[in-house]
Amino acid sequence: MKKTMIILAVILMANAGLIKAQSIEKSKTKVVYEFPALPYAYDALEKAVDKETMEIHHDRHFKGYFDKFLKAIEGTDLEYMPIEEIFAHMSKYPDAVRNNAGGFYNHELFFNIMGPVSGNPEGRLAEAIDRDFGSLDAFKKEFEAAAASQFGSGWAWLSINDNGKLFVSHTPNQDNPLMDIVAERGTPILGLDVWEHAYYLRYQNKRTSYIGNFWSVVNWKEVEKLYEKATK
Repeated sequence: MKKTMIILAVILMANAGLIKAQSIEKSKTKVVYEFPALPYAYDALEKAVDKETMEIHHDRHFKGYFDKFLKAIEGTDLEYMPIEEIFAHMSKYPDAVRNNAGGFYNHELFFNIMGPVSGNPEGRLAEAIDRDFGSLDAFKKEFEAAAASQFGSGWAWLSINDNGKLFVSHTPNQDNPLMDIVAERGTPILGLDVWEHAYYLRYQNKRTSYIGNFWSVVNWKEVEKLYEKATK
């Protein structure tokens, strides 16, 4: 009888371990990424970006980064990590992950913070811009300088650091302020793509004209939402 009870206890312990292992495995869920449609018509931003550029940029370049990102993480633990967590440890991962994860994330933010209705920032974001840059015009001047001075392909950013302060920066290629490889880290709430594919059909080598026209299509309501989310 005693021997039977010992055997039964061992079986129960083994089963408990199996159930625990199965529970852990079931909780390990892949992150589902979806390719987002453009949130406005291709010709909605003609004040700054032409229809053909929008079609090529969104449907080819952006989609290419998305597809290659999924391929780069396929079959790895990165399939189970939110993209922000991947960025936080980007120095550990190969260039295929760095370039395509950045390309996917950066473009999604870029297309979402633009729209046919612009205006100016309001509320807490407007107050933060005045606090950290002195004025909206001063912020725009600093942002434009960052975008213009990025050598070669890259991005200009408005981000929030861990202390809640806004700052402007620029990064090469598809890097962004969330990555642990950049000099100044933070959460981006506005980004401008200064790769030539973003503007060359209309502006050719006149990057500064493209940068100046960008303000006419910034959807500040979306930027304000990102600011509120990042400062909760």
